[in-house]
Amino acid sequence: MTAHPDSPSPAALNGQPADLLVAGAELVATVDTERRELPGGWVAITDGLVSGVGAAGDEPPAARRVLRADGCLVTPGLVNTHHHIYQNLTRAFAPSLHGTLFQWLTTLYPLWSRLDEEAVHVSAYIGLTELALGGCTTTTDHLYVHPKGGGDLISAEIAAARELGMRFHPTRGSMSLSKKDGGLPPDSVVQDPDEILAESARLVAAHHDPAHGAMVRIALAPCSPFSVSPELMTATAELAERLDVRLHTHLAEDPEEDDYCLAVYGRRPIDHFAEVGWGSDRSWVAHCICPNEEEVARLGSWGTGVAHCPSSNMILGGGLAPIREFRAAGVPVGLGCDGSSSADSASLWMEARNAMLLGRLRHGSAAMSARDALEIATRGGAGCLGRVGEIGELSVGAVGDLVVWPLTGIAFAGALSDPIEAWLRCGPVASRHTVVAGRLVVEDGTPTHPGVDEMLARHRTIATGIQAAVEDAGPIPAATTRA
Repeated sequence: MTAHPDSPSPAALNGQPADLLVAGAELVATVDTERRELPGGWVAITDGLVSGVGAAGDEPPAARRVLRADGCLVTPGLVNTHHHIYQNLTRAFAPSLHGTLFQWLTTLYPLWSRLDEEAVHVSAYIGLTELALGGCTTTTDHLYVHPKGGGDLISAEIAAARELGMRFHPTRGSMSLSKKDGGLPPDSVVQDPDEILAESARLVAAHHDPAHGAMVRIALAPCSPFSVSPELMTATAELAERLDVRLHTHLAEDPEEDDYCLAVYGRRPIDHFAEVGWGSDRSWVAHCICPNEEEVARLGSWGTGVAHCPSSNMILGGGLAPIREFRAAGVPVGLGCDGSSSADSASLWMEARNAMLLGRLRHGSAAMSARDALEIATRGGAGCLGRVGEIGELSVGAVGDLVVWPLTGIAFAGALSDPIEAWLRCGPVASRHTVVAGRLVVEDGTPTHPGVDEMLARHRTIATGIQAAVEDAGPIPAATTRA
């Protein structure tokens, strides 16, 4: 086994005991470059990195701690490439549930204008814990609402990730076009472009870690073509180039976005994306439901990644993303939970299952297997985040992030022939153990951090206040909703 060329040499390779050995698995699905599947396999982790991987016949190293995985599937930690964690404060908010994307946003923007550091910290703590229970070890977050006087929201959620031990890629989102400028959001949640760029640079300097195995990396993420000026998109791309960080935005999310871009800019969303300098392998985009064949090929030629958000796409009724076409064109495709209320359950297991089902619905039963969905949820996410070979696989020198999934009990009775297919076809499944950088964040199905109950109580209080903040938020009229 060879270590990743950019990684430190793990101590276990020099005869020292590993910090953690996960042993006795029904199957270890490495999702490495060779896609090895190891019956009876084991994984050793030292100094936060994978220091050994083997099958039943390979002698494992000594270890300071052994975690048994009998009757379980072991996979790399799942990678969430698009989320709005703060939106769990308005989960399943009744007045917003039956409209189009634009109607949903305009209903919720006034509520989100009440965000502050405490609200974001508590929602991030709860959201990250929920993700860990669903097998996620690395997550992005697209926080684009920055109300005046709300404080340093990105640092507040980074603090929650560090407290819990999750690997975190927050993106400094932004909106600069309010209703008076022809955009969608109200004045209370937009910012001046100079302030956005200055804050983006400050956060990168304060938190971004480019090193192999980094726990925190920052990306820059103007929200969408209908909430950000072309000038800000261009300036953000130039800043990302100077700072060597990644770029993220929503793109081709809904037919209404096509109509908006054609009316305002005289071009389709992906043409607009290219015009403002974002067509590169530094970028990854959310949803991308509505590209045509030529646009799919352009995304592939640029190396621009796509965060596929199956549950959100279905709930908002925007359409079926062309995932098989993206992958055939060389587009890195990862999975995204997206935020509430467009997708109210933050489980990457559920997103992987829905990706598999939607792929088969669009192109037939041979179009998407559980292995394809697992690869999108792991290696595909690594491609979106520029971390191939580092996250999303179990190989020597990659990060020590993995999930132990139970394959026993009533839901798996009779599922004897293929543990990976059983993992997505049976269930639903939550992780038995979730390990990040060699440390358990979920053990025996329970979060290891002791503060969850207190945070849930605080979350309820904050969510109650935010949802009561706008007295005139009535339901969307049924006649205007999309079937």
